[in-house]
Amino acid sequence: MSSLIVRNLSDQLVELVRDRILSGQVSVDKPIRQDALAAELGVSKIPLREALARLEQEGLLRSQANKGFFVRPLSTAEAEEVYALRLKLEPEAVALAAKRASDADRRIASEALETLERINGEQGTRAGTFNRAFHLALIRPSGLVVTTSFLERLHILSDRYVRKHLEPLGRDERADKEHTLLLETWLARDHKTVAALMREHIGQTLEDLRKQLPADT
Repeated sequence: MSSLIVRNLSDQLVELVRDRILSGQVSVDKPIRQDALAAELGVSKIPLREALARLEQEGLLRSQANKGFFVRPLSTAEAEEVYALRLKLEPEAVALAAKRASDADRRIASEALETLERINGEQGTRAGTFNRAFHLALIRPSGLVVTTSFLERLHILSDRYVRKHLEPLGRDERADKEHTLLLETWLARDHKTVAALMREHIGQTLEDLRKQLPADT
């Protein structure tokens, strides 16, 4: 088996298992049954274990000696850290991207929002994934490679918190309005206003999560 095929398999496994974790299909309080999961996915345990190790590096899993891998539970402390970092990095990256975006970038961002709005109405369990795609479409044209890489990881960690945030009735409608205003301002290349709007958008989500998440013990 070539290294390219191995790499493709590893990447596919990471994406498959990540999606299951983010959508809540993997229990938080039980170890991942690697034998059963490998059989279900039609792979051996070696590439699966490598994928789980990569997801641990992303912060979605934790490993315990002699017990295996567990999904990390949602926590107020993690939400505070993740959203504080996003507040530091994302507004300015989005502002710079608004100034630098090409016509193709602008089409991608517009299509990402259209997809997110459609998914919000049809299958909310995947809202986090498409929310991430929309935000990253506003970030990537910045050309800030390192910052974008950090924000990609932060958005993966944010994904489950986004799903939690959207649980109360009406939250998806509010999010749609905020996203529409963000995109309109970004497309208008109003970099100062879009930075302020993004700061408010992220900050309000964190405020809501503080009320939703149980106090850490």
